[in-house]
Amino acid sequence: MTWELIIGALSLGLISSFHCVGMCGPIAFALPVQHLSPILRMGSTLSYHLGRITTYSALGAIFGLLGRQVYLAGVQRWFSILLGVLVLFLLIQYMQQKTRIQPGWITRLQTRLLNTMSSLLKDQRSGSFFLLGMANGLLPCGMVYLAIAGALSTNQLTDGVFFMAAFGLGTLPALLALNWFGHLASISLRNRMKQLTPYVIAVMGVLLILRGLNLGIPYISPVLESARGAAIDCH
Repeated sequence: MTWELIIGALSLGLISSFHCVGMCGPIAFALPVQHLSPILRMGSTLSYHLGRITTYSALGAIFGLLGRQVYLAGVQRWFSILLGVLVLFLLIQYMQQKTRIQPGWITRLQTRLLNTMSSLLKDQRSGSFFLLGMANGLLPCGMVYLAIAGALSTNQLTDGVFFMAAFGLGTLPALLALNWFGHLASISLRNRMKQLTPYVIAVMGVLLILRGLNLGIPYISPVLESARGAAIDCH
């Protein structure tokens, strides 16, 4: 795992947290921790976020493994470019039609997850917060999809895990602040934060394309290596 990927994942998580504040605010406010002591409240909140990051890490393992297969096939560079183009295409489609392309099975999954989360929110046991976080990590989310695209561009299973874990850690400061000081963030402020999402998506799409172009730019377009250990020629 290179520092370029770690820094990239943390940065993506930090920037994505503005979107998370707008989208996940209701869930953060709904956590049943108001009756708990400050220590238990902090522990329960951290357990919730640990569950979320655990799910991200598991997704990182799956897509890091897929990325490994792409790497072994020798098409990692072109795959990164294709992902970037796809991200930009979906963004343009969304900006024009204001609708998301979402398969029916994702909609059904979202409905089941929301029902599960509703039941967990009513459960007062400490372990429920961890499970609630895990369920939240599976909710369809454009920023998580972007992080998955980053995990797919890695060439090791462990790299995918660390990338997604770093992404989750990057979202942590803003979401913890929302848990503790959310009453200070008005709905209009959260909506303005959510409006930053298209710009973040555009930057991620461009970065994926630049990564595949092998321009030799540290942190932005490092030279990728083939499965045989030689740098992939971009000419």
